[in-house]
Amino acid sequence: MNLHVMSDEVPRYLGIAPYLYYTDATEAVEWLTRVFGFREKVRYVDAAGEVFQATLLAGGSEVQVTAVDSTYWEAKGVDGPVGQLNVVYVDDVDSQYERVRDAVGESVELTTPQDQPYGARLFTVQDVGGNSWTFWQHVSDVVDLPVGWQEIRADDNGAVSRTADGEDGTAADGERSARESGD
Repeated sequence: MNLHVMSDEVPRYLGIAPYLYYTDATEAVEWLTRVFGFREKVRYVDAAGEVFQATLLAGGSEVQVTAVDSTYWEAKGVDGPVGQLNVVYVDDVDSQYERVRDAVGESVELTTPQDQPYGARLFTVQDVGGNSWTFWQHVSDVVDLPVGWQEIRADDNGAVSRTADGEDGTAADGERSARESGD
């Protein structure tokens, strides 16, 4: 298994931004700024004053929001926007959870923050357009894989190393430092 890109040239990525479709982009912009605290960078509105495209800022990352009507979805053969999961890295997931919970109450699906075996603490919320957002805080470099699981990691040259629970540098109890694995 080679996880390396097919070209020897390393792409010069400048960033990545999700481009999210909403049936009501005006409502989405209001919701994302009010509930998550995203900042609005620019919005483009139609003659009726409704948002048809906007750029929001989440820290240094951009989130693109656009409005599409039912004819767009009909041409794609689906009923409406198909949700996706967006991960937002934060330095205090519990504070972000409190902010979101206070803003939405019980009106949307919202999980409570949970520690994960891969060194993260996170929660997930679904927005007004059906997209899921996971707010993720790195809390530990220790990875505690369940018995039988393995970590497969590629280095910068595409060479793959595998580590199973209790093998190749893992502790007997299955804990393994991400630093030990080349992270």
